[in-house]
Amino acid sequence: MLHIVCCVKQVPDSREIRIDPKTNTLIRQGVPAIANFYDMHGLEEALRIKDQYGARITVVCMGPPPAEKTLKQCISLGADEAVLVTDRRFAGADTLATSYVLAKAIQKIGEEWGPVDLVFCGKQTLDGDTGQVGPGIACRLDLEQLTYVEKVVGIDLEKRTITVHRHLEDGVEVVETRLPALLTALKELNKVRRASMPGMLRAARFKPVIWTVDDFPDMDKKQIGLKGSPTIVAKTWVPEQKPVNGEVVKDQSPQEAAAFLADRLWSTDLPDKLGWNQQSEEVSA
Repeated sequence: MLHIVCCVKQVPDSREIRIDPKTNTLIRQGVPAIANFYDMHGLEEALRIKDQYGARITVVCMGPPPAEKTLKQCISLGADEAVLVTDRRFAGADTLATSYVLAKAIQKIGEEWGPVDLVFCGKQTLDGDTGQVGPGIACRLDLEQLTYVEKVVGIDLEKRTITVHRHLEDGVEVVETRLPALLTALKELNKVRRASMPGMLRAARFKPVIWTVDDFPDMDKKQIGLKGSPTIVAKTWVPEQKPVNGEVVKDQSPQEAAAFLADRLWSTDLPDKLGWNQQSEEVSA
């Protein structure tokens, strides 16, 4: 049976995020916390693999104690086990330190519950928005990594390979690689299911496994938290919102509307900025 680990993170609801104008830092107090939705697409794909091939799913989260709520949500959807890696000494971790801790946690999961065949991460988190943690984990664990996955074609259990579609800027790449592997999930990968009533009842009673720094005897304290985070945020700010006047085009034929919009466009400074020439455009048209 496959053993799949899903990395999830509890993040501030991006619709409620505010920035302190004095400190230029995020105001987290009073901001609702939610599961990072890219991570949930990774979990959903793990659940689909479980339905089709059979698998045991372990969810791991690095975060403060309230992140237990996100782990319970994962259990309600069908995950089998959940681990919360939490310690004040992890606070202030950047992506380098975070990938180090999560890699150590995945190693420990493999030692305690059997070798890990697949690791799922979201392509990025809503708060950090870097997309660095998944690849960082893969590098630390020497795993094959498949980023920006939009479709899992299938798994060959005998050959121990997985085939996926990767979304690239100029098309789609079809890749087959051997297991174990790490995948980062796009939202296009699937539609996340709703929790069932039995799942919600199980989640209500569920208590995740709690690991702290002390549960990792070989963890290098210089590589965690602020000490292990070379990243420096020089400045954060809220972009100025400028009012924009709009105009509705209606009661015109498509040809008339197109001509009207073209006239409006050429009356602005945008064509000059883009290096357009109206005469050449008219000839080419």
